Amino acid sequence: MAAERAWTAGRYAMDIGGVAAGWVQSVEGGGATSDVVTEKIGPDLVQHKHLAGVKYEDITVNCGASMAKNYFEWLQASLDHKHMRKDGSIHSCDYDGNIKKTLDFFHGLIAEIGFPACDAASKDAAKLTTKIAIEHSREMKGSGKADLKIDAAKAKRWTARNFKLEVAGLDCTRVNKVEALVVKQKCVENAVGEMRDYEKLAANIEVPNLVVTLADSHTEKWDQWHHDFVILGKNEQGQEKTGALHYLSEDLTKTLFTIEFFGLGVFKKTHDKREALNENPSRTKFEMYCETVKFKAGDAIWA
Repeated sequence: MAAERAWTAGRYAMDIGGVAAGWVQSVEGGGATSDVVTEKIGPDLVQHKHLAGVKYEDITVNCGASMAKNYFEWLQASLDHKHMRKDGSIHSCDYDGNIKKTLDFFHGLIAEIGFPACDAASKDAAKLTTKIAIEHSREMKGSGKADLKIDAAKAKRWTARNFKLEVAGLDCTRVNKVEALVVKQKCVENAVGEMRDYEKLAANIEVPNLVVTLADSHTEKWDQWHHDFVILGKNEQGQEKTGALHYLSEDLTKTLFTIEFFGLGVFKKTHDKREALNENPSRTKFEMYCETVKFKAGDAIWA
């Protein structure tokens, strides 16, 4: 028999619970692995080795704003502490959409969500990074066609420069940068005696700091908050603030995603390096801790 021709994995499609979730930009992980246990040297003077239980690598998915609603609802539920275990599939397809290989994963939990940095001077496309902790996976030869009816012309273009920041009581109109945010959901392994696999359990959520940069000409209220909160010690819970970061469409008229912040407290202020005869605007960076975040995908994505 003639050997099967090699194929190029041009596109990767994702299913969640048997429902199409969209084309993803990149995906990695999901393979099976095991720890190697080295025994003590025995009478034969050989260190014998054996394998411990089976573990499965987390799956890391990078995607844009054109994913289906079920994908973003899964992310939103995870940040709302409504942890849902999902089964799903990653299909490796050729450029015609024919499925060549399929990786099925089972009992997946959202372990990490990486929101892109915002930079008003950037021209780069933005992407969302999601890490899924799975209990086990299965790889098999693919069949059929991944015919996800997504019109590329209508897909929402998502760039890092289009955003709007709001923090209660502060002037955010001259914020030009917001650093990337990575929310981590700690997942612990629960070993079960009659099973070689580990159960994955959701633990606490680790919320990152909110770090923004803005022009010195609009930092008056920010400076006052920093002075009161840090220097004067007026940092009780009532002095904390709320806020929201809106990722906007290319024409700035629609909201693609919103991250809401609760319990914001400023703890650091850093000035740009001062240089004589520098024509660039002078800027200041403010760093804030955050207690809780919420995520919501805007209706404009599916409009």
